[in-house]
Amino acid sequence: MVDEQSASLITILVVDDHPLFRRGVIQMLEIQPDMTVVGEAGDGETALKLARQLLPDLILMDVTMPHVNGLEATRRILHEMPAMRIIMLTVNDDDDTLFEAIKAGARGYLLKNLEPEDLVARVHGAMRDEAALPRTLASRILREFSRIAQEREETAVSTLSRREREVLILVAHGHSNKEIAAELVISEHTVKNHLRNILGKLHVRNRVEAAALAMHEGLVD
Repeated sequence: MVDEQSASLITILVVDDHPLFRRGVIQMLEIQPDMTVVGEAGDGETALKLARQLLPDLILMDVTMPHVNGLEATRRILHEMPAMRIIMLTVNDDDDTLFEAIKAGARGYLLKNLEPEDLVARVHGAMRDEAALPRTLASRILREFSRIAQEREETAVSTLSRREREVLILVAHGHSNKEIAAELVISEHTVKNHLRNILGKLHVRNRVEAAALAMHEGLVD
């Protein structure tokens, strides 16, 4: 029988080819009262196998690894398990890698020089379906996807309901689900349902791409 505390723990898979860094991250996560590390891997191939076996709530994924790198591992994992939450944790901050990670479906992209408490906060945010992105990286992504949106002949923004437009505008302004719920006086569950409908109608994978389309359509500055 699983006790209530165990059932509420956030289960995490840590993937990094540097054992010393990997162990440090694991030790930091394990002292959190609501988190537990269920597995670790040093390459993308092993990460895929463990993701299938363990079905963690979230994966922290390095980018540069032997055999199968983090980007390819992310694509493969999300192809099989689309609902899996993956956050890239890396030293690479070049635009190409950043954009490829988000296009692959990663829920976030964090640099390894962040503070431990920031990583914990980003994990909690990802579990609330928020994008785990530092503000500087988020602005670069928004600019890129806005450029991509400009190349599309049309978007499906016109198909959104009035409430969905309101939610989209708040998403584009960087509000969390909780903040959107408070602003619109609705539940967080309702916000999540609206976001699911918005992503489906706009044919985008995450709220970052949705925000870029909102900018392109002139819904926000």
